[in-house]
Amino acid sequence: MEDYGLAHQWILALHSYFAYVVLAVLFLAVANGILGWTGNKDFTLRKDFRISLFALILSHLQLLVGLVLYFVSSNGLNAIKTLGMGGLNSASRLLAVEHPFINIIAVVFITVGWSKHKKVLEGKRKFKTITIFYGLGLVLILSRIPWAQWLN
Repeated sequence: MEDYGLAHQWILALHSYFAYVVLAVLFLAVANGILGWTGNKDFTLRKDFRISLFALILSHLQLLVGLVLYFVSSNGLNAIKTLGMGGLNSASRLLAVEHPFINIIAVVFITVGWSKHKKVLEGKRKFKTITIFYGLGLVLILSRIPWAQWLN
């Protein structure tokens, strides 16, 4: 049983610390999108494409680690099984329901933004698409971070 606890702690730490990297790159992608969109810049493969791609890949990896954590953590699916949906307090509901559900939607927005931007040829419209969809994803992620746990 100790191995399960150690593995759980390792996955939790990975999910928590990797979140900083994901948020930084996602913020960079949105800021880059805003600057490109408002500045009428050309969308380059070397910089703009890569920033957007890294944000997409990292957000998917974070989601994958989060889903693993959801199924092995006592705060995820096990909390719902143990307490039922009606027995969850607000902090438990955030971790067991809201955080995973909203973050899945956020990654869907990011993925849709990536797919849509690839179909557009004009740089300004590419930046606009990335800005809107990645921005919505970022806002959703920020809205469901368990700040009380993160800041302690």
